[in-house]
Amino acid sequence: MTVVPPPARAVPRWLRRLDPAVLTACGCIVALLLVGSLYSRSFLSPNYLLQQLQVGSFLAIIATGMMIVVLLGQIDLSVPWAVAVGGMMSTAAAAYGPAGSALAIPFGVLCGLALGLVNGIGVAYLRVPSMIFTLGVDAVAQGLMILRTGGAAPQDMATPAMQVLATGHAIGGVPNAVWVWVVIGAATVFLLNRTTFGRAVYGIGNQERSAYLSGIRSQRVVLIAFMLSGGLSALSGTLLAGYSTKAYQGMGDPYLLPAIAAVVLGGTSIMGGRGSYLGTTAGVILITLLQSILSVMQMSDASRQIIYGVVILSMLLLYGRSPRSGR
Repeated sequence: MTVVPPPARAVPRWLRRLDPAVLTACGCIVALLLVGSLYSRSFLSPNYLLQQLQVGSFLAIIATGMMIVVLLGQIDLSVPWAVAVGGMMSTAAAAYGPAGSALAIPFGVLCGLALGLVNGIGVAYLRVPSMIFTLGVDAVAQGLMILRTGGAAPQDMATPAMQVLATGHAIGGVPNAVWVWVVIGAATVFLLNRTTFGRAVYGIGNQERSAYLSGIRSQRVVLIAFMLSGGLSALSGTLLAGYSTKAYQGMGDPYLLPAIAAVVLGGTSIMGGRGSYLGTTAGVILITLLQSILSVMQMSDASRQIIYGVVILSMLLLYGRSPRSGR
């Protein structure tokens, strides 16, 4: 009599669909939480974790726009001064009385959208490589802001609305900045998974020529993606200005590498066409916790930059060379 072994338990479908990079990022998050708890007893307290989510929300908003651009197989290196433009121009508008205060945040975001529009035109229509063109736009934006301020620190202050959005706790004790992140994240998930624009982004990222031949207006999609990246970076700049009560030159410099690292850590292919917002969220949380632990360890900024670079290169070696695929 032959004994038939029981069938192996099937792996749940939802688990099989998860990107290995997302699982890796989640595992690293758990490891960082354990390591952080060894350095500080308050590391796992709800108040401290909410504070980290509040700090991470600024990076998350920037990484959202970066992810959309990277899904196209492009890159946006104008993020640092798009953030600074959003913060500096919104606080500048606040100096013009009640009307300026009311329009401060929309004006800052509009300036970011304008930078994104220039990036989109250069990349989509002039066919300049995104790495070169966006770096040039970043330099131009830096020059314009220095010209406006004369090289001195801006004296304009953030509006009460900017401070409330960045530092307030209106619902359930959760920071308002986190709720802004939740709203933007939900809108991004819907945009990428339930709209024609989202399908076009993945299609262009997988094979731009095939997407164009199938009727997708690829140039317009690329233009919109860069505008979203610029607008979201500027929005984060307005929140950062509210968090620190004023804008300052170079306020966006610390966010370029972490934003790219968060996107790559979350499994978004740097070649385009593959990635999910869940992965980007995990990447943002991972980077935020890593920054927190490095701060507790009193590690220098130079050492942090080295770590970010090593992390990005490691993830590129693991996942960046995989064949392109759809969602």
